[in-house]
Amino acid sequence: MFVDFFYMLKKHKVPVSLVEWMTLMEALSKGYAFSSLTDFYYLARSILIKSETQFDRFDVAFRECFEGIETPAELADEVLDWLDKLAELPELSPEEYARLPELSLEELLKTLEERLREQREEHHGGSKWIGTGGTSPFGHSGRSKAGIRIGGQGGSRSAVQIAAKRDFAAYRQDLVLDVRQMQVALRKLRQLTRTGPEDQLDLEKTIDKTCKNAGELDFVWTAERKNNVKLLLLMDVGGSMTPHAQLCSRLFSAANSARHFKDFRFYYFHNCVYESVWPDVGLNKEDISTDYLLRTLTPDYKVILVGDATMYHGELLEKNGAIDYYQHNDTPGIVWLQRIHDHFTHCVWLNPQHERDWHHPTVQLVRRVFPMFGLTLEGLDAAIKRLVVSR
Repeated sequence: MFVDFFYMLKKHKVPVSLVEWMTLMEALSKGYAFSSLTDFYYLARSILIKSETQFDRFDVAFRECFEGIETPAELADEVLDWLDKLAELPELSPEEYARLPELSLEELLKTLEERLREQREEHHGGSKWIGTGGTSPFGHSGRSKAGIRIGGQGGSRSAVQIAAKRDFAAYRQDLVLDVRQMQVALRKLRQLTRTGPEDQLDLEKTIDKTCKNAGELDFVWTAERKNNVKLLLLMDVGGSMTPHAQLCSRLFSAANSARHFKDFRFYYFHNCVYESVWPDVGLNKEDISTDYLLRTLTPDYKVILVGDATMYHGELLEKNGAIDYYQHNDTPGIVWLQRIHDHFTHCVWLNPQHERDWHHPTVQLVRRVFPMFGLTLEGLDAAIKRLVVSR
C-alpha cells in the first residue's frame, strides 16, 4: 500500500533511494511503526530524509498521499463527544493481554473505516467499537497492543495534521539562508594540504613501518594539514540592494566568523566595481584601488561577488557612467568586471533577487562575465561547487 507514497516522494523531488526504501519496509515488517500512522510518519522521515532542507517536501508528499484516510468530518465531532467520557480501564492479566489481537497499519485503517460507518452510539470499556478504556484498538485511554488514538491527550496531533503544519518550510533549499547554513556551505571550500615543518606523528605510517621492521619502532613524521583557501568577498551596498541588506549581512557574518580560511578579504562597492572599492559598508573610509587588488592578490583567491546586478546600462557600459559623484571611472564597469574574471581563476556572482527577476539587461551582461547563482541555500551550494572545480 506504500508504493504510492514512494512515487509521491519522487514527485515532490525528495531524494529517496531504493536502499532507504527497503530499510523502511524492513522496519515496518518488524513493527517499528507500532501500527500508528503518526509513528509511521516519524519512522519514514527518520529513515528516508537526509537533510532538514527536505523535511518540508516530505510533509507535502505525506499530506497529499495520506490525507484521505483521516476521520470523516461528518462523524468526527460526534465521535469526539463520545470520547470525552472516560471509562475506567479494566485490569488485564498477562495471559489476557497476550491474547489481544495485533493488527497491521493497513488492517487498522480498513477496520477503522468500517467502525466509523457502522457505529451509531458511544461505547466505553469494550473491545470492538471506538471508545474509551477497554481493549479496542480505536479511541483512547484503553489497553491494546496496537491501535489508532482518537481523542484524548494528544488526539489532535494526527500524522496528517503534523505534516499539514509544515513547520519546516523555512528550511527548504529554495528559501533564504541563515548564518549557520551559510557557514556550513562555506566550509565546503576547504582544501586541506600538508604545509610547514614535519612535526606531527603519522600514526598509520608509523605502525606500518614498525611492523615491517619486525616490531622495532620507526617513527614517521608529517606536516600539519592546513586549509590553503583564500577568499575575496565583494558586496554591492545601497540603492536597490537595501532590501537585501540583512541577507548580505548574514553572508558576511558567516564568512567573517569562519576560521578555516588562510586569508579572508572583503570590500564593498555600489552597483558595479569601478576603479575603487571600500573596506566599510558605508563607503566612508579611504578607498582601495581595484588595480592594487589585482596586482597584490594572487590568482588563486576564490572570489564571490554579491549584488543584484541591476543598474542603468550606462553605469555598466559607459566611461564615467558611475552614478556616485565621488567616482569618476575612466574605464567602464564591465571592463573592470572582466579584469577581475580574467585575473582570478575562480569567481562566482551571487544574486539575492529571485531568478525570475534576472531578465534586466545589465543582469544578462554580468551573467556573460560571471556564473550567477541565487543567494539561497541551493544557489550557494552550487556556487561553492563551482569555486572548487578547475576552470
